[in-house]
Amino acid sequence: MEKFDWGSLPFGYIKTDYNIRCIYKDGKWGKLEVSSSEYIDIHIAATGLHYGQEAFEGLKAYMGKDGKIRLFRWEENAKRMLASADGIKMASVPLEMFREALFKVIELNRKFVPPYGSGATLYIRPLLYGSGAEVGVKPALEYTFLVFVTPVGPYFKGGIKPVNMLICRDVDRAAPLGTGIYKVGGNYAASMRAIIAARDGGYSNTIFLDAKEKKYIDECGPANFFGIKDNTYITPKSESILNSITNMSLLKIADSLGMKTERRQVPVDELSTFEEAGACGTAAVISPIAKIFDPEKNKIYEYCKDGEPGPQSLKLYNKLVSIQNGDDRDSFGWVTILE
Repeated sequence: MEKFDWGSLPFGYIKTDYNIRCIYKDGKWGKLEVSSSEYIDIHIAATGLHYGQEAFEGLKAYMGKDGKIRLFRWEENAKRMLASADGIKMASVPLEMFREALFKVIELNRKFVPPYGSGATLYIRPLLYGSGAEVGVKPALEYTFLVFVTPVGPYFKGGIKPVNMLICRDVDRAAPLGTGIYKVGGNYAASMRAIIAARDGGYSNTIFLDAKEKKYIDECGPANFFGIKDNTYITPKSESILNSITNMSLLKIADSLGMKTERRQVPVDELSTFEEAGACGTAAVISPIAKIFDPEKNKIYEYCKDGEPGPQSLKLYNKLVSIQNGDDRDSFGWVTILE
């Protein structure tokens, strides 16, 4: 096996030994199969290629100091994939099959789980797509479910660092009553034009506004947005943003730490009132926001003037990460330990 410098791993793809696959055909799922190939055979008329019948998830496995591997809230990922499948009319992956595939792929690739204290984790990517051939616009009759893993380094080397964001008004990530609430590839494709433009302009990512009125915060690049003021954790409620499992968890943690919590529409104008702001998701957990630039108003909102994360954001981050790594008591029942 290749010797990894675990602390220097990028947040990217590295080949591992095995992945898990399963085919839905003739109205039922087959058996899970183990593969050592990084490639898939796919029909040229597969609906996943032509009509966007594709959904995925992202979660991590953590090595604790006790030598045990932990999964964080995997049931929520399974439920979200069920919702995504229903949203674009694909065959649903049963909860027990999702669980079996996760546990099997981690066990088969156990040597790739980064050690405790390295800051690295094993990233897990479940994928579901229409593999059946159709030329007319309709759901496939065949689907493929697969799960692969890859070790990834920490999103931020040397601790979390505040980033700069750009408000976007000329690109919509998702329409109201569209697919924005589902974790499907089309939403990410729709966001790339704005994200690349923001990065080309020197910003870490873009903040999308609601597609209807351009008055309210929606997603924060590929993550959820939150703001903090008056000891209150505030995050947008919208018909077109993905329900982040990290954000769900932070809302619970904020409440447990004595903070108030609000999930509601967040007007752009409210940005000037926040003491702290951030983006949250599986990859980085929390990305504190240093500055947000609004080009239409030629206005800059600042949150981390000293270049350090805000105290509340840091407290939330440390609490969640300590639960995920097994350093803190899991009073929420979120962690599953693989025996």
